[in-house]
Amino acid sequence: MFAQKYTYTNINQRVAIMKINEGSIDRTLRVIVGLALIAMVFVGPQTIWGWVGVVPLITGAIGICPLYSVLGINTCPISQKNSA
Repeated sequence: MFAQKYTYTNINQRVAIMKINEGSIDRTLRVIVGLALIAMVFVGPQTIWGWVGVVPLITGAIGICPLYSVLGINTCPISQKNSA
C-alpha cells in the first residue's frame, strides 16, 4: 500500500533503506500540525519559527520519521518484513 525506498544490490535482491514507521493517525496529525505552523508564518504572529512546521509536514507526507527510527518507535499497524 505504501511505497518503500529500495537500493538494489544485485538484479534479484533489494534492501529497504528506510521503512515506513508512521500510522495513518500519526501521519494525519503531523500534516495538520505542519500546515498550522506554516500558516502562522503568514497569519497570526508572523514569525520565522512557523517554518518549523515543514518538518512534521514532510515526515507526515512521506510516512518516515528519522527520530522514530533512532528510538525504535513504529506506529504503523502493518507489519513489514525485511526481504534480504
